[in-house]
Amino acid sequence: QVTGHLDDCACDVETIDAFNNYKLFPRLNELLESDYFRYYKVNLKKPCPFWNDNSHCGVRDCAVKPCPSDEVPDGIRSGSYKYSKEANNLAEECEEAKRLGAVDGSLSKETQQAVLQWTQHDDSSDSFCEADDIYSPDAEYVDLLLNPERYTGYKGPDAWKIWNSIYEENCFKPQNIKRPLASGRGESFIYLTKWFSSVCVEKRAFYKLISGLHASINIHLSARYLLQDTWSEKKWGPNVTEFQQRFDEVITRGEGPRRLKNLYFLYLIELRALSKVLPFFERPGFQLYTGNKSHDVEMKNLLLEILHLAKSFPLHFDENSFFAGNKKEAAKLKEEFRLHFKNISKIMDCVGCFKCRLWGKLQTQGLGTALKILFSENLIEKMRESGPSYGFQLTRQEIVALFNAFGRL
Repeated sequence: QVTGHLDDCACDVETIDAFNNYKLFPRLNELLESDYFRYYKVNLKKPCPFWNDNSHCGVRDCAVKPCPSDEVPDGIRSGSYKYSKEANNLAEECEEAKRLGAVDGSLSKETQQAVLQWTQHDDSSDSFCEADDIYSPDAEYVDLLLNPERYTGYKGPDAWKIWNSIYEENCFKPQNIKRPLASGRGESFIYLTKWFSSVCVEKRAFYKLISGLHASINIHLSARYLLQDTWSEKKWGPNVTEFQQRFDEVITRGEGPRRLKNLYFLYLIELRALSKVLPFFERPGFQLYTGNKSHDVEMKNLLLEILHLAKSFPLHFDENSFFAGNKKEAAKLKEEFRLHFKNISKIMDCVGCFKCRLWGKLQTQGLGTALKILFSENLIEKMRESGPSYGFQLTRQEIVALFNAFGRL
């Protein structure tokens, strides 16, 4: 049970739980089921920019199908039993992951028409994310309701490599902690505690945001785990063992509860961004355009209700503590912060399972958009009520990612 005060905030777990569960989440859920928010355009075919992914099951949904056995030369087939058994196991694992990780790309005719009418906005240069080129022939719309975030069979060395590169290369953290999220590494918890007390709030915050995102993804795969897979039905549900391995205080030697508190910290940061971006959405010229006029008006009203609710939260994170020191140093640190995060968004193109890649890209873009909002407060305040908002702009992609990422939390 995670309770009590959160570090670097004037807030506690209980206040967030009550606010989220009873006030915000039911409304947000309704919004995310609407047409404007359920369709996300994504390019799942971008190559990994950091390493050649030539592992046997690299992109599992585009996995090279094993050759039919009659095409494999006899000499290879009748070789060492050990190797053929291992190969068989790997092929089966690939097939399972391929089946589970497949993205359902079906869109109805009406939806395709509506999608064509959605207006596009120019992207802002002050971006925290490596955004997809949505005009690329490889970019496609995906229905997020048909592709829920859940266990996909993507695990082992490939998944490990992704998180490892995020933590090792892109996180402000002490060098002596090689892998902060390995289960049962008590010594890293002790180092981390010392390190947290010695670094600036920005570097601590960056680490906690990534850890919170990691926790969120792990909770979803534990909560929607494939419990039963027979010819008659598939049954998804909570897998307590999976959850405990990642978060139990004893098993993780103290790290688990900290990971969960980092999830709350991430929630506060994204909630703060929603409260700050209200003026952008309040402008009469902004509409959630899908082509269904009455529904669009209804959804904009619901959106504004959610943002006003976010603004009413009593214990917001105070982002003024970010980059508040020496101006030159602060500007340098902010740029470092932005480039670190941009790199993490690029790593998502190295995720081997398409469904994991989809949700990874969406959630990093959502968090990147939240950071962009928090660092654009002056521009948002100067926005005119009508006409284009030259200083600050959000694309439809960023809007959909922002609210769906928050919906995950």
